[in-house]
Amino acid sequence: MKSKNILMVVTNQDEIDSSHPTGLWFEEFAVPYQAFRQVGFGVTVASPAGGRAPIDPRSTPDAEQAEKHAEALQVLENTQSLDSIETDDYDAVFFPGGHGAMFDMPAAAVGQVAGRFADAGKVVAALCHGPAALVTATRSDGTPVVQGHRVTGFTNEEERAVKLDQLVPFLLETRLRELGAEYIPSPMWNDHVVVDGNLITGQNPRSSASTAQAVIEALASQE
Repeated sequence: MKSKNILMVVTNQDEIDSSHPTGLWFEEFAVPYQAFRQVGFGVTVASPAGGRAPIDPRSTPDAEQAEKHAEALQVLENTQSLDSIETDDYDAVFFPGGHGAMFDMPAAAVGQVAGRFADAGKVVAALCHGPAALVTATRSDGTPVVQGHRVTGFTNEEERAVKLDQLVPFLLETRLRELGAEYIPSPMWNDHVVVDGNLITGQNPRSSASTAQAVIEALASQE
């Protein structure tokens, strides 16, 4: 397969409130990042504000994981600012999750990036809370990117299980349904990926490797 270029967009948000630190869920970034690099893809990591991307303390890698994913850890120290990105340079965009994504991924600027990839017929992928990037994403005709498409993401049931359903700005499953998506959940914590054309979504951290593999396969099928 010819080398592809992937844009990964991560959160800058480091707290839900003063009592609940948050950020990027490390596994959801590091596992796909490594999968893309292993098949020879170029990977650019950006965030809404650029600079350091915080890792949710609950997902901090242990020493063994940190060694395995040293490159992924390093790039999170200095991400590119999203407004410096030329979407024409990339074949796919990937939005990892973490509760931080619920706060800055719904920004209009993030949604515009997702919309441009969708309009160009490129792969748009999002994992766990990463589909928060799709809630403001519209196509050039104004329709939501997720409207009429099968998707998944962190479920309302999972949000209640981690006891953050009252603290997030909205429930992701509910919002995606309101936008006209056909939301397809799996039982809590299952490895679950939904592929609908060039739109690829994974439900939770356990779906990290499978979501990345679906992206790799989608790009291979386009050749």
